[in-house]
Amino acid sequence: MTDSLSQVLVIGVDAGGTRVRARAAEARSGAVVGEGTGGPGNALSVERDALTRHLATALAGAVPAGLGGSVAAVVGGFAGGAVDGGSGRGLELAVRCLGDALSAVGASPAALEVYGDVDVAFASGRGVPADGLVVIAGTGAVAARVAGRRAVRTADGDGWLLGDAGSGFWLGREALTAVLRAFDGRGPGTALVEPLLAHCLGYEEGPPESWAGRRALRERLIAYAFTGHPVRLAALSPFVAAAGAAGDEVAGALLDRAADQLAATVRALAPRPGEPLVTTGGLLGPHGPLLERLAARTGELGLRPEPVPDGTAGAVELARLLT
Repeated sequence: MTDSLSQVLVIGVDAGGTRVRARAAEARSGAVVGEGTGGPGNALSVERDALTRHLATALAGAVPAGLGGSVAAVVGGFAGGAVDGGSGRGLELAVRCLGDALSAVGASPAALEVYGDVDVAFASGRGVPADGLVVIAGTGAVAARVAGRRAVRTADGDGWLLGDAGSGFWLGREALTAVLRAFDGRGPGTALVEPLLAHCLGYEEGPPESWAGRRALRERLIAYAFTGHPVRLAALSPFVAAAGAAGDEVAGALLDRAADQLAATVRALAPRPGEPLVTTGGLLGPHGPLLERLAARTGELGLRPEPVPDGTAGAVELARLLT
């Protein structure tokens, strides 16, 4: 191994809506020397002090003690990042917060670049691809066409209120809707009822038989949905995946609809048969519950998804290109 005194390091950061991931690696070989995680990293929804703190926590875990001065290059990919290298409040905030967080770990790299989360996710594909398509489906959902290692066009990523179709939030909201419909008779029964009651309300006695009891639970579920940040409904998506895998028809139909939405987002980017299609996020990463469904739909377009765990590997490779 290279002597620590002469070791040159790079750092890759993937700052997503749920957490920040950071990875330090040797610039020459790419060998990983440390990893860390922090809180949410969306530069459009997290305030400056909190974003800096989350980045610093992740970096502190990634950079070995005393080696901050060995960091030569850093690339950060941020949820809410700009398209085609453009500017904006999110980009400016990301640069400032990342710089402050690096200072906190004693790093002052000669090269620092900020990308969107879609850029670093795409670069995590085989061979560090420069051109093609990427889809992220986790808490939110977005797809992008990447050219020259930068997103030049996106589809969706419009947030929980206006878009993110097929995302974890979308699945969670639809699952809660299905439970409400099952309770008042507008929809069929579903295995989603009991796990959602337990998760949202701590209610584990099974659905009551009486209309009055069901009405009371419906009112509590509605109150749950309208209190706290709406994006927390994304935490319900694993229950949909589990129920669908167990054969529940309602959950299976929701998973199919989510895959339809994501395939439509891909089609909006005018895909070309055979071009790279990198996928990531909790729903489309390796073993993601929507991966096979999306593969069946994109196969009709001549595309084969390549799932990656997240964008940290791509961010590291992009940082290595700067050294």
